[in-house]
Amino acid sequence: MNSTADTYSPRAIRPLTPLEGRVVGVLVEKQLTVPDTYPLSLNSLTSGCNQKTARSPVMNVTESDVVAAIDSLKRLSLVLEGSSSRVPRFEHNMGRVLGVPSQAVALLTALLLRGPQTAAELRTATTRLHGFADVSSVESFLDELAERERPYVIKLPRVPGERESRWMHLLCGEVNIEELRERAAASASSSSDDAAASFAEIDALRAEQKQLSAKVDRLQAMVERMAKELGIEPDAA
Repeated sequence: MNSTADTYSPRAIRPLTPLEGRVVGVLVEKQLTVPDTYPLSLNSLTSGCNQKTARSPVMNVTESDVVAAIDSLKRLSLVLEGSSSRVPRFEHNMGRVLGVPSQAVALLTALLLRGPQTAAELRTATTRLHGFADVSSVESFLDELAERERPYVIKLPRVPGERESRWMHLLCGEVNIEELRERAAASASSSSDDAAASFAEIDALRAEQKQLSAKVDRLQAMVERMAKELGIEPDAA
């Protein structure tokens, strides 16, 4: 992939479905992380879509679901099918269709696969896709994607308690900011409640341990007293 956006001729495309976005994201990821197996077979592509790690949300789709998504993506020229193998193999065409450089493709891929992230998180998530020099470089490309005539990403309002704002892709259509804000706030509240519950549980365990320790001390004193009354050495008891 080239590194300058002016090499490309972007074309307007409809919003993708979540599965279509996952398919394109997996193709980009595997091209850059396991190039020896790229282009991908249907089986490998489906496995990548259902991967449990580095995916948000986690999906459970069938090969038939993926084939339907591929057919739709072919019509958008986002996915191409190779003809040099008996087993059909598929590759992406994201950079050329969207008219963005490889750095932007890497960022969009991380957002498609892992959901909203901060610039710092994106730099980490794209380590194997593109080596960004620093967070400022990531932010620069995100700003470019957000300022396009048709924005591809959006900077979400900062959630109370967090120091940085997260970014989200817009390839699957516009997002409801208020809904995202409420969801994030609810998640933060839930995390706070969980933390409070954990601290309460720890305090309860400490109190229980203290009670048990006191009970052991009383039993030890009782044993020593009985041993003395019986004329038995404490060590022998």
